[in-house]
Amino acid sequence: MTATETDTALLIDPDGWCRGLRRAHCTNFDARPDDAEIGLLVIHNISLPPGEFGGRHVEDLFANRLDCDAHPYFAQLRGLRVSAHFLIRRDGAAVQFVSTLDRAWHAGASYFDGRERCNDFSIGIELEGSDDTGFCDAQYRTLAALAHALRGRHPISAVRGHEHIAPGRKTDPGPHFDWARLRGDLAARQNWAAPAFSASMLPVSFPT
Repeated sequence: MTATETDTALLIDPDGWCRGLRRAHCTNFDARPDDAEIGLLVIHNISLPPGEFGGRHVEDLFANRLDCDAHPYFAQLRGLRVSAHFLIRRDGAAVQFVSTLDRAWHAGASYFDGRERCNDFSIGIELEGSDDTGFCDAQYRTLAALAHALRGRHPISAVRGHEHIAPGRKTDPGPHFDWARLRGDLAARQNWAAPAFSASMLPVSFPT
């Protein structure tokens, strides 16, 4: 899906796939615990190699086909099995790797609101970027549209960065991510949405 298309309403279907988004091959996921309630949205950043954008390296990593000899940095990724539910590129184009009903492997050792193993009850969104660069307007637009759609399907009540659920171990999405902008964009989308759609959404908390 292009950045322009994601400005329109997105919808998560009952199988956990976002209507209109390209699906990319990924086997790095498993079933959530039977009692898991999907209440947390986790924002990450990623670039491979670090600070370089574009290309297929991120998709190759999530598909376990990354050529670890192609760049010196990739040697440390050999044998790594990770994934996220979604990736949003610099131009706002988005791709989905894992159904939201399944557990993607994005959070690692993590803790939130008295619970460990955040992968069990969260959805992970990767933004193409780094801790050292700002994010693009198109990425914020797509992120807000996607987060709004996810809140319409799942009882999401909190949005956090990887840095907040794995402090000291992770730093993303980093100091350049504009949390106030995301909060405002989500509030605006909820105000614009059909009342029946918005009524199902829980209040959502953000980092303070």
